[in-house]
Amino acid sequence: MSALPKLYVTPEEYLALERASESKSEYWNGEIYAMAGASARHNLITINVGATLHTQLRGRSYHVFLSDMRIKIPATGLYTYADVTVVCGKPQLEDCEMDTLLNPTIIVEVLSKSTESYDRGKKFQNYRSLPSLREYLLIAQDDYHIEHYLRQPDDQWLLTDVHDPQGGVVLPPIDYRLTLADVYAQVELTAGVDLRDRNQRAR
Repeated sequence: MSALPKLYVTPEEYLALERASESKSEYWNGEIYAMAGASARHNLITINVGATLHTQLRGRSYHVFLSDMRIKIPATGLYTYADVTVVCGKPQLEDCEMDTLLNPTIIVEVLSKSTESYDRGKKFQNYRSLPSLREYLLIAQDDYHIEHYLRQPDDQWLLTDVHDPQGGVVLPPIDYRLTLADVYAQVELTAGVDLRDRNQRAR
């Protein structure tokens, strides 16, 4: 993310500007940071994950949100956006505008070159301060790879790495196994081969 000209902005001013803007920005410590656009692969993976989770959880007490849902980190004051967010139970929202979430249970970020270090570092550090957060997923857009962080009872985070195109990650809070086949459906990776083509050649 790149900083706009420095000028202290209150959270209220940020929200007013953000709600009137056609683009998305983050807010932290009085400054607004423009968010970069996403690639076609990034968007397709995000849609795949969101649609898969929405279909699986429909009719249950869960809510799935895509990247237009803002997230506030009360402990640090960060306002940001995730690619996919799942809430177990009733969403807690900051105000009557109903566009700023306070209690995500699962957060999914699709990695890109411009955001990877941030998603792994400072952003995850902020996310970890959310008491509601149980799982954090980082999904590569140039290879079959999911990093799954699961919060443990002692507040440590257990990492599971999945590279197998036939594999998946189990999401205990929603009792569901998210497969790489669903995540990367119709996605052409660096080699120009999608998961369906690879599976067909393996038969």
